[in-house]
Amino acid sequence: MPRRRPSAPMEQVNEANYALQTQVAQLMNPTPTIIPDPVTYINEIRALARLETIEYSISQVVSSETNQDSPIFAFAFGSKILVQIHGSVIAGIDMEKLQPGDLRFQDNVLYVVLPPAEILAVTLDEDKTEVYTVQEGIFVDVDPNLVLDVLSVGEDKIVSVAIEDGILTQAQENAEAYLYKFFNALGYKSVIFE
Repeated sequence: MPRRRPSAPMEQVNEANYALQTQVAQLMNPTPTIIPDPVTYINEIRALARLETIEYSISQVVSSETNQDSPIFAFAFGSKILVQIHGSVIAGIDMEKLQPGDLRFQDNVLYVVLPPAEILAVTLDEDKTEVYTVQEGIFVDVDPNLVLDVLSVGEDKIVSVAIEDGILTQAQENAEAYLYKFFNALGYKSVIFE
């Protein structure tokens, strides 16, 4: 038996119903319009002399919860958030801290005292960072600052993970290896890092 096609008036009703549902959905969940201020100020410009020698890419899950003392209190007033943070930690040597006395040439040997390796930059990757769980009590909304607090804690955590894994030691060794090649190319055949 052939399938009947809806009549033209029913198609019009269905189309009107769909259009009305779309408009109601847009009213209930509007897309925000973000308008940046047309005036931008450059606050500071400074020269850098950094030798970046290593980068760690790290993922870290961070959770935060408030008012979770009892199940009833949590249901009414609690909030929870779970965020997977992706970021990078870059370490190396700030060559601006190198002093004239840190380089000396004696008996055909170049002696070099490098400044200690340090964390030069920490960045969070917004595109890869995801909020997985948001639970809020029936009488409260999730505090917008909660996400910012979680991101701050996550940034601190990825730095501490990188340091515990030896990023500063590896940055120092990489700096010495790169600068050894650099000084060799300048004609210094024997280089000792102190």
